[in-house]
Amino acid sequence: MLTKNMGQTDRTLRTVIGVVLLILAIVSLSGAWAWLSGLVGVVLLATAATGYCPPYALLGISTRKSHS
Repeated sequence: MLTKNMGQTDRTLRTVIGVVLLILAIVSLSGAWAWLSGLVGVVLLATAATGYCPPYALLGISTRKSHS
């Protein structure tokens, strides 16, 4: 099981940015930019949904408030 390392603000921002990037990929962008925007959007939404960010784990970062 992956330990959550993202706080609510981080997850909310990732969700909003991920949705915007997906909309751009579908509506406005074309070619490689659309694919890149779509891929980044999906990754942001996936990390927001799980609350786990692999680069944060590698760097020892956590934006999640500890629950004592």
